[in-house]
Amino acid sequence: MLGEYRIEGSRAADIAASVERAVGDGGLEPGQLLPPMRELAARLGVNPNTVAAAYRTLRERGVIETAGRRGSRVRPKPATTARELIRADAPPGVRNVSEGNPDPRLLPPLAGAFAAAAAQGDEAPVLYGEVAVDPELERHARVAFDADGVPDGPVAVSSGSLDAIERVLAAHLKPGDAVAVEDPGWGSLLDLVSALGLRAVPVGLDDEGPLPADVERALSGGARAVIVTDRAQNPTGAAISAPRARALRKVLAAHQEVLLIEDDHGHGFVDVPLHPLAGATRNWALVRSTAKAYGPDLRLAVLTGDPVTVDRVQGRQRLGPGWVSRVLQRAVVRLWADGAVDPAAVAASYGRRRDALIAALAERGVPAHGRSGMNVWVPVPDETGAVARLLHAGWAVAPGARFRLSARPGVRITVAALADEDIVPVADAVASAVGPAPARRYG
Repeated sequence: MLGEYRIEGSRAADIAASVERAVGDGGLEPGQLLPPMRELAARLGVNPNTVAAAYRTLRERGVIETAGRRGSRVRPKPATTARELIRADAPPGVRNVSEGNPDPRLLPPLAGAFAAAAAQGDEAPVLYGEVAVDPELERHARVAFDADGVPDGPVAVSSGSLDAIERVLAAHLKPGDAVAVEDPGWGSLLDLVSALGLRAVPVGLDDEGPLPADVERALSGGARAVIVTDRAQNPTGAAISAPRARALRKVLAAHQEVLLIEDDHGHGFVDVPLHPLAGATRNWALVRSTAKAYGPDLRLAVLTGDPVTVDRVQGRQRLGPGWVSRVLQRAVVRLWADGAVDPAAVAASYGRRRDALIAALAERGVPAHGRSGMNVWVPVPDETGAVARLLHAGWAVAPGARFRLSARPGVRITVAALADEDIVPVADAVASAVGPAPARRYG
């Protein structure tokens, strides 16, 4: 059952650590069955309750799953296995359209903004005990939130959107709680939910965002939180429309105790309007990152939400990093104030390439999705085969397994890495790759 690996420990924490260590280094593989609790207790010479507590800890941490009489197994996608490792590496000569990075040509120069921010810091150094959020950053963020109809609320700053989402989840949930997530959805978020010991409940979506019936089903089934992407959903490009927002708000209004987290992923680089859900539940947060419009290395996101949620986030932040660098905050303020990025121009550039690829695929009988943002999602009948054939044709795409829970197979193509002249070759390669598999076999 366990091969050569021997679970060790006399305390629940030690037993759990032994199993988790083995999962991390490959001693226990995904799907591998663990011993029944009484059997392991007898082998270790401990009380069965001790093993039961260890298994409970492992379940809460997302390392194992239990299926009644069928026993406990290592999760097929344990928290220690990052979805980012599910990729098709691009060997020499293969174009990489899988990484989800912005087009470097559309990012603003940073030297001037950081020089100005550093000079401001030289004049008045930031010391311990000062406010965590730069007043000018807060003002600019609040003006932008107001313009998009986001309810009034305090503003906090985090080290990117994933950091913000983690802090909001930790402020309200405990290991074992269920969280409704988009499927397909952001792979790093799915990893985070598992790593926090939370249980992901898949919610289907179409081009207009999460399906209200699926959200209702998840919340009625006990999900304590729901995470949605307002625009440029990764990987499908979905954007919540006004009618869909009304339908979702109606569903959420009947579940006031649910935590709502919105990731406005498209802020600053899409031209689709925001239709926020914020305020539909008692506790909520809306997050905006600078990564896609201003550069991933800035590592800054602003969030707003109800006072209780934001206060908990900031309180926990004070016990950890304390604050996000005020030099970084001031540099972002300068970029915003100077209009360093023209959102309409950036959106038009991505939109032209995205729409051209979707149209070219449609001409070849291949349906694809990409209402906003920089990604195109292509459903495929055989994900592994499609990825392999595209690699052979000279294109590395992102396998859909990085983003899926129970959704149908697909591949993600990032148009930021494409030039206009690449559209037809990519469409031809995809159309060929998703067709019937060649008859030849490989031993």
